[in-house]
Amino acid sequence: MPPVPVAPAALRRAAAPVTHGLAVVRRPLARALGHATPLGWTVFALAVLGILAGRRLGWDELVTGGVTLAGLLVISIILTLGRSTYSVELDLADRRVTVGQRALGRIAVTNVGRSRMLPAEIELPVGAGAASFEMPSMAAGAVHEEVFAVPTARRAVVVVGPVRSVRGDALGLVRRQLRWTEPEELYIHPRIVSLASARTGVMRDLEGQTTRVVSENDMSFHALREYVAGDDRRNIHWRTSARLNKLMVRQYEDTRRTHTALALEDSRAAYLDEDEYEAAVEVFASLGAQAVREGLEITALSGEDVLRTGTPPRFLDDCAGLASRPGPTGPGVTRTVAQSVPHASMVIVVTGSVPDAAELRRSALHVPAGVRTAIIVVSLGHELRMQTLGRLSVAHIGDLADLPRLVSRLVSP
Repeated sequence: MPPVPVAPAALRRAAAPVTHGLAVVRRPLARALGHATPLGWTVFALAVLGILAGRRLGWDELVTGGVTLAGLLVISIILTLGRSTYSVELDLADRRVTVGQRALGRIAVTNVGRSRMLPAEIELPVGAGAASFEMPSMAAGAVHEEVFAVPTARRAVVVVGPVRSVRGDALGLVRRQLRWTEPEELYIHPRIVSLASARTGVMRDLEGQTTRVVSENDMSFHALREYVAGDDRRNIHWRTSARLNKLMVRQYEDTRRTHTALALEDSRAAYLDEDEYEAAVEVFASLGAQAVREGLEITALSGEDVLRTGTPPRFLDDCAGLASRPGPTGPGVTRTVAQSVPHASMVIVVTGSVPDAAELRRSALHVPAGVRTAIIVVSLGHELRMQTLGRLSVAHIGDLADLPRLVSRLVSP
């Protein structure tokens, strides 16, 4: 019996429900496929390939396999559909900790919807890694809390978050992530030691320090000289002028407030290993934190980077993010200090044990003449010793605990 022809209009009417259904699910399906994992896309490609190749070659088994894979993918997509009505709170107990201290945090997830939520997974990126928590099915208004700890074995600035909810299938074909919080920074400060007051000896800063620069108006009297046109008449010394029968004016020695330039050598080649660099950062941070705490004028540099010295916590925040750079060692750090802080009255450089004595002396030549310079060489395990030649002091320190003794020697008159 020959087939009965079907009018094109009848075909369009029969296909209309199918076309309408595809139009309805096309957008959610495309959106869901956007969350497919590489394995999901592989399954999708194999399903399409199996169906098309099976139909062309007439292999029913191949078509059945493709349809099965497509069904698995559709079921996986269905599991990720739906709205998530979460309210997520990320709370760090303390945003600033010291190396070795416990850094605790809390995640609180609340179902703010009107119906029960399906189980899901919560992801919390912590630095380069991530922690995951299984969240059970939650009734409307229920709250689920998780407490976590961040490792603090090394100094760093760790980005915690954002908290993400993850919905997917057991096979890992589709993975839908939603972001619920903003990332927060956790500062792991270097270890520091408490130092004696730096307001004694060479770093005293109450009245300022006299220099050899002669000024016309200051506090420290220097000498008398003959009056010349334009001099301030308030500086005329009338008693001497009457005795010598000519006008004489006072001259003063210029006084300047102590301004310390603290610099850390950031070249990786200056240090034997990473542990020596970390020890140098601890020495640098201890000196800088003490100076900032006492309100001294200080400029802190690591290579060419200038650290914030407004408050000790902000200074230590910047210290937490310091990192060594590749490249050869040399006089770069002292040259940078001379260019960036030309008005410094004292320069302290912290470096590693690789540069020899001759290289350290050459580096100190970039500091302007007359400026007190101290180079602190960090060499783990070595005894504390210091050599002073004129305005240059070179100290070797092997343990952070020896820093208070070293500072007492540096600031002694």
